[in-house]
Amino acid sequence: MGHHEPVSDWKTDFDHTDDAWAADPYPIWDDLRRSCPVAHTGRYGGAWLPTRYDDVAAIAYDTERFTSRSVVVSEFRPPMALAPAGIAPPISSDPPFHNDARRMLLPIFSPHAVARLEPATRAYCDELIEALRGRDVVDAAEEYAQHIPVRVIANMLGLPESDADVFRGFVNHVLEGVALPMEQRAAGMLELFGYLQGHIEDHIASPRDDLITFLLESELDGEKLTPFHVARTIGLLLIAGIDTTWSAIGASIWHLAATPADRERLVSEPELLPVAMEELLRAYAPVTMARLVRDDMDWNGCPMKAEEWALLSFPSANRDPDAFERADEVILDRAVNRHVAFGLGIHRCAGSHLARMELRVALEAWLAAFPRFALEDPAAVRWSGGQVRGPRTLPVRIDDQESPEGSRLARPGAG
Repeated sequence: MGHHEPVSDWKTDFDHTDDAWAADPYPIWDDLRRSCPVAHTGRYGGAWLPTRYDDVAAIAYDTERFTSRSVVVSEFRPPMALAPAGIAPPISSDPPFHNDARRMLLPIFSPHAVARLEPATRAYCDELIEALRGRDVVDAAEEYAQHIPVRVIANMLGLPESDADVFRGFVNHVLEGVALPMEQRAAGMLELFGYLQGHIEDHIASPRDDLITFLLESELDGEKLTPFHVARTIGLLLIAGIDTTWSAIGASIWHLAATPADRERLVSEPELLPVAMEELLRAYAPVTMARLVRDDMDWNGCPMKAEEWALLSFPSANRDPDAFERADEVILDRAVNRHVAFGLGIHRCAGSHLARMELRVALEAWLAAFPRFALEDPAAVRWSGGQVRGPRTLPVRIDDQESPEGSRLARPGAG
């Protein structure tokens, strides 16, 4: 991501946008857990990094001393006037406002609502796969994983599928552009909200059966949501709903490409996929969230200052050996797996049912079509930095392709 000086000491000068972090953060977290479990940096105006499960959980549940006003670390702190809704409600909202703002969205992401989206999601995965057939090498990130949540979220919101590249540009700017100069950062955010405002105005003029119209007609405390609230919530769903899921899909395919024994087991035991999925989410959890310190305080010996960031590394918590047996190993049939890939506390991901469905369907379709594949060149895989980590480029070699009718992996409902 390259806009800051390289990190010289992860204990006192960490930077989650550093190229070393993007390439392989696991040794960094392992070392910090042993030697400095709550690291600090002066970058971004000051930030703390808890790496142990218990510390991450303690901050995630502490809504009194930590505010969620913004959850993406950058040089910018949104003004206090935005509280309690925050910059992207409900994920940036504090109690008690948060409760109703989140509850309003839950029916949209219920298991029943998500189940209705599965047939179209599966059909789209199959369509993407058909376009890849017959080629020896494909990019499983750029040509597969990164398309699936874009289509799902665009259809839910009522945004044009043809704007997929626009959405990906917004995602990259918001989540990977945190170290950009403030003027560039602000220009990109204005472009995002200008785009959303245009579609909101169109939906006000012509209501339809989609999520934008649903939000425009929703109420909090007896009053309809303002277009400003709707724009911020749409921005959240667009950004978070896309990058987190495509990162989970891509990381899972990367693991299976790099680990033949696990790939072969899932192909031969497709009924294991729901359990294996949870282990892949634990091992390669894509999301790190942030909080802001409310007031100066001593937190377990850490002299935290008001408006410093607390960067909650759920991926590091998932690799804590005090919380998980053989934490650094991927065990596809792990029986006890209370991972925190979807977060902890009041901001646990409201869209977890949707993300799980997309991940399961994407892997089912991929493994059914391509039971044998491997990394074409491990050095060519590029991972994103920042607070959502997943492969951005993922070249894989497809071996001995079979026809759709001849696939040995059972599809759901197959006899």
